[in-house]
Amino acid sequence: MANLDPDRLLDRRRLKRGVAVWRALAVVALVALILVAAAPFAFEEGERVARLWVTGLIEDDPARDHLIADLRDDDSVKAVVLRLDSAGGTAVGGEALYLSLRSLAEAKPVVAVFGTTATSAAYMAALAADRLVAREATLTGSIGVLFQTAEFTALLEEIGVRAEAIRSGPLKAKPTPYEEMDDPTRLVMRSVVADIYESFVRLLMERRSFDRETAVTLADGRVFTGSQAVQAGLVDAIGGEDEARAWLAEVHGVPATMPATDVVSGSEGGLFDVIDAALQRTLPTRTLALDGLIAVWHPEISD
Repeated sequence: MANLDPDRLLDRRRLKRGVAVWRALAVVALVALILVAAAPFAFEEGERVARLWVTGLIEDDPARDHLIADLRDDDSVKAVVLRLDSAGGTAVGGEALYLSLRSLAEAKPVVAVFGTTATSAAYMAALAADRLVAREATLTGSIGVLFQTAEFTALLEEIGVRAEAIRSGPLKAKPTPYEEMDDPTRLVMRSVVADIYESFVRLLMERRSFDRETAVTLADGRVFTGSQAVQAGLVDAIGGEDEARAWLAEVHGVPATMPATDVVSGSEGGLFDVIDAALQRTLPTRTLALDGLIAVWHPEISD
């Protein structure tokens, strides 16, 4: 067996020591992150107000719904402040979140506080709350449903590619980017969008006490500032969390001095879920890539 070069042996020992040091630092950092992430949840005692954050893209999320159910069943939680900052998401996500929040609001007071944006599926979810509060400059509304597709036939012809599909029926897997949308497909998709839109309008009528004409007028897809939304009856008041807490104190007898605890979706699943949720809040917003119907507001960029 060949003898090892002394210099190479020393380099290997230094490398092992370096790896060991980095491993130790990683463990220390992980423990610190666990303690920081778990701190808001580990030492909660006594009556409190839960501050539930809903931000970013709204999708169907069973873990979030489970967390909301836990807040509903927790007798120490006397009220919930729903902090919304989202441009919306999927129609199913908005519907699921609304239903979870309605179940919560039937058990204890819920007040929604809008941040920079609370549009489309986010506004749908907010309708579950007993009171809606927004900043004057908040963008809200955008009530409606959207289906988007793309068509690449001209591009495919340009590069000499032809797509072909064998279907069990004329409307199977349509629309598709590989074919021009025909009138029967367009009619079907319009009916699907109209059906989900009708559900949104009925929800608006029920929760904001609008007649159908008013609801349809406001649900034309436009966005409102917070001030405009108050004038239109889509939002109850201008302000922030202080105004929300003042309303809870006046109407429901929940003292404004009662401690508030931040609640992050995923915290009930264990410490690693808490870490993951904390890290997700530091990452850039994910690309909007959704299947199916969406209820989201995103302005187009033009020259």
